[in-house]
Amino acid sequence: MTNHDPYHLTLDASGCYAGRIWDPECHGPVVVRVIGNVANDITSSVCTMRDLCEEIHPAAAAKSAPSLRQWPLAELVANTPEATRNASKPWLLAPIDLQSVKAAGVTFAVSMLERVIEERARGNPDAAAELRTTIGTLIGDDPFQLKPGSAEALALKEALIAKGWWSQYLEVGIGKDAEIFTKAPVLACVGHGMEAGFNRISTWNNPEPEVAVVISSAGRIVGATLGNDVNLRDVEGRSALLLGKAKDNNASAALGPFIRLFDDTFTIDDVRRMDLSVSVTGPEGYVLKGGSSMSKISRDPVDLVQQLIGPHHQYPDGAVLYLGTLFAPIADRDEPGKGFTHKVGDLVTVSSPQLGQLTNRMVHSQDAQPWTFGISHLMRNLAQRGLLGR
Repeated sequence: MTNHDPYHLTLDASGCYAGRIWDPECHGPVVVRVIGNVANDITSSVCTMRDLCEEIHPAAAAKSAPSLRQWPLAELVANTPEATRNASKPWLLAPIDLQSVKAAGVTFAVSMLERVIEERARGNPDAAAELRTTIGTLIGDDPFQLKPGSAEALALKEALIAKGWWSQYLEVGIGKDAEIFTKAPVLACVGHGMEAGFNRISTWNNPEPEVAVVISSAGRIVGATLGNDVNLRDVEGRSALLLGKAKDNNASAALGPFIRLFDDTFTIDDVRRMDLSVSVTGPEGYVLKGGSSMSKISRDPVDLVQQLIGPHHQYPDGAVLYLGTLFAPIADRDEPGKGFTHKVGDLVTVSSPQLGQLTNRMVHSQDAQPWTFGISHLMRNLAQRGLLGR
């Protein structure tokens, strides 16, 4: 495997990573510890990723767990893409299993402006440029300084209402309550090297490179991974009530490659400072590059988690929460004024030095590998392997 391979992985050697692979020998998923270039099977100690994340010190538990089998990481990565996969050998899966898959929206000021544009343009990219300029003028020169729920934010809210420019996206962008929604069903996420999907009904859509934090049932953040929250801009722009159709489609939630568990080398402060890069390489040679900086997020990750889980809402199997993105591509791909939209065959890579790379090739959701392995299948498989009840 060389660095020219689009799915090549580079991980921080100091990190403790955990993930999941599909093992054809047991016809089901295996929890692995990844340190260096080797993945070790630790399923005999923790039969699900949920169980590992419930440990008091997940990183220490992963490091100390006995392992009877191991695989070179490069071989797992090479065997993951569906087009070239040998189904008799193991491959990578998304690193979470029983956790609820949630996402926070409009957590960056620029993201907020783009959502307002979607709403007011009603899915028409031709109207976006003028709206972007007008709304940017109303918000001010430095929207990153505006803290949701603050006195300044509430004053801006009143001013926008008076001008007739109020929007539901501005409500969650600068109001006290965050937008948190369900991104995908349990076990429906795709991982590094797998195909990611966008619904063929959409003609205006984009990747959303994000950090996703992994949360225990007690509300503790135990680690983080990379995410691509694929979004149909035209569908959501028609109505916010279509958020589910815009966000939750087959293969539209990508996470990976692994969860980096919190330890002495990686903490929530590292998440707060993290910079992400994203690249899109199209089949026609098109290249788009961008990024997102967590230092510019309007809502702190801990505050978002506290809005998700607590006395008001429990998640007994924990949750993973996409934290939102600064990235909102507006450069034209084809026709002037039409902005960016995906094409089948796009190769999307989200990366950071701390978390590695998450790479997926885009297809229509209708053509992605069907999701057929649900919670009932997982429970039966674990029972057949004698892993339940330990």
